[in-house]
Amino acid sequence: MARRIVNITLDNLSDLPPKCRSCVFWELGPASRGRATGTGDSELEKESWVSSVLLEWGSCGKLAYVDGVPAGYTLFAPPQYVPRAAAFPTSPVSADAVLFMTAHLLSEFAGGGIGRMLVQAMAKDLTRRGVRAIEAFGDRRWESPACMLPVDYLLAVGFKTIRPHHRYPRLRMELRTVLTWREDVEVALERLLGSMTPAPVTGALRPV
Repeated sequence: MARRIVNITLDNLSDLPPKCRSCVFWELGPASRGRATGTGDSELEKESWVSSVLLEWGSCGKLAYVDGVPAGYTLFAPPQYVPRAAAFPTSPVSADAVLFMTAHLLSEFAGGGIGRMLVQAMAKDLTRRGVRAIEAFGDRRWESPACMLPVDYLLAVGFKTIRPHHRYPRLRMELRTVLTWREDVEVALERLLGSMTPAPVTGALRPV
């Protein structure tokens, strides 16, 4: 089984699950997102966002393939490129951190280490680029696949709460801890992404 992780680019953006491809939950503020969804321009807005971040900052996502088939992805960017981040009660994201926006793993690939590969690839990429930390807005009431990350799993993979909230705490992971991840943490990483995927539906990819 051949597995590889690549940067998300305009050329492979179409390999994201259909609804993820047109989802602009993070990329636009609430009002702009509503307008884009109403006019059917979400995919164009997503493409425009990826293009802008790639040109101005660099890689903003990782995409995993298994035997040439898209298996999952992560998306991340500095907070100034993520308008939705400002809408959270625990904002702003720290100036020295990159925001871990969302992640998704197709259920048929769960348990194969793809989730671990994706998150570690993101962390190692950011470490090489001089980023000190990754932060994320967690959801304490997370129950089903969504654009946000569940708090319990963020805690399990090494994030620590730095701004408490009853629903949307902000959590942080210092990138130097990546070098000390143990096997049990790697398993938690796999669970983080795998648990965010519903049962597969025949003939369709299930989005975040």
